Amino acid sequence: MRHFILSLALIIAAAGQSRAREAAVAGQFYPADPAVLADVVDQYLAAGRGIKPVGSIAAVLVPHAGYEYSGRLAGLAYARVAGSYDTVVILAAGHTEGVKGAALLAADFYRTPLGKVLPDRELAAALVKASPLFEDRPSAHLREHAVEVQLPFLQRRLKKPFRLLAAVLNTKDLGALKTIGSVLGASLKGKKVLLVISTDFSHYPGAAAAASADGAMLLAIKSMDPELVWNTSRFLLNKNIPGLETCACGEAALEAGMEAARVLGARSFYPLEISESSAEKPGTARDRVVGYISGLFIKSGKPAPELSARQKAALLKEARLALENHFSGKDKPAGLEADPRLNLPAAVFVTLTKGGALRGCVGTAVPSMTLADAVRYGAVAAAFRDGRFRKLERAELDSVKIEISLLSPLKLARQEDFKPGVHGAVVVKEGKSGLFLPQVWEQIKDKQDFMGELCEQKAGLPRDCWKDPKALLYSFTADSFED
Repeated sequence: MRHFILSLALIIAAAGQSRAREAAVAGQFYPADPAVLADVVDQYLAAGRGIKPVGSIAAVLVPHAGYEYSGRLAGLAYARVAGSYDTVVILAAGHTEGVKGAALLAADFYRTPLGKVLPDRELAAALVKASPLFEDRPSAHLREHAVEVQLPFLQRRLKKPFRLLAAVLNTKDLGALKTIGSVLGASLKGKKVLLVISTDFSHYPGAAAAASADGAMLLAIKSMDPELVWNTSRFLLNKNIPGLETCACGEAALEAGMEAARVLGARSFYPLEISESSAEKPGTARDRVVGYISGLFIKSGKPAPELSARQKAALLKEARLALENHFSGKDKPAGLEADPRLNLPAAVFVTLTKGGALRGCVGTAVPSMTLADAVRYGAVAAAFRDGRFRKLERAELDSVKIEISLLSPLKLARQEDFKPGVHGAVVVKEGKSGLFLPQVWEQIKDKQDFMGELCEQKAGLPRDCWKDPKALLYSFTADSFED
């Protein structure tokens, strides 16, 4: 009944009863004079032209601050957009009121100093009908700038008038955001549509912390995994970095937009530039900055590469330093790493051996902290909290070898899926669980024995529990390296 009423309202609006959503931030975030505005936008667009195309674009990622801060970066992305579109979909931050999903301006039209932008009422009605997470909510757009600041760029760049589907989001429910993205992506398939994702980055750390946090968020985006973006934001915020209030002002739009872009065929993210407010506007304070990102989701390429040799060496060094600090009583919470890759969430096991014999092995099967923190935790826990062994003594430290295993995401598996020497295994049954790293195949080469020991030794379950249909089996791979 609700969908019928909303759809009827959209039909009535389509008959001519729509209203103007007047420009709310003209003269504040961008010039109010049409001629001046057109000239400013054209200058930003011109700065981004003449650069070699990178592939077919599924979506653009642009900032939404005042033009003097982020207009240059927005221009870099919009300059890459070519041709004409029937509809532009903008997913943006909702700064002014909380919404449960995606709040649409379904029937009303936006007006900027450059003219009207009419709504795509048919698409809005289809989305409202497809999922209750989409709702027509003009109040969420009334004072919102994150959509509005994109429109002059689109009005100057696109070759012909377009219809607009504008949505603001701010829910923290990742499941809802992925649903919004998948429903939206399915609705846009086969249509001549440009997807725009509007978000800023960090608010309001110092410039150095912003570089580390924004760099980590960029790498998370390059993974093409919305869940990694979601986890990265939370793990970084949990570090209580001074001034860091958010890692992405528009995180909900970003995660939903990434899912939609994937449905539309995006395979990789191509960053154009990362910057921050003090770099864009000289004289602005460097101890309290806002980060900005500009880039393209494209239908070619592949996600970001794995750890480099240099990064692996740094992690091994950090693991040993964590043990030295523990012996010296210098344990303390860690801040952000200078290398953004080490700030990404990770599932890690740290294995200690002495004279070729196991001396401790502890870790997490799923990400619960950043990579660097997970290595520190695993090293200390393997040395002092693995109940199978006595605590490590300082005199042993120099003779202990450290191995770090970075786990891939767990994948639900069948018995026949496990390949000896390749896959690690997790078994879960009746509230008990056990994990073997892929390295265990070196000691237990037979699959029956491998799985039997996993059940009996690690999970405390009957030896043949892995054959029980009620048991859950997961496989994973591991990137392992040692000092």
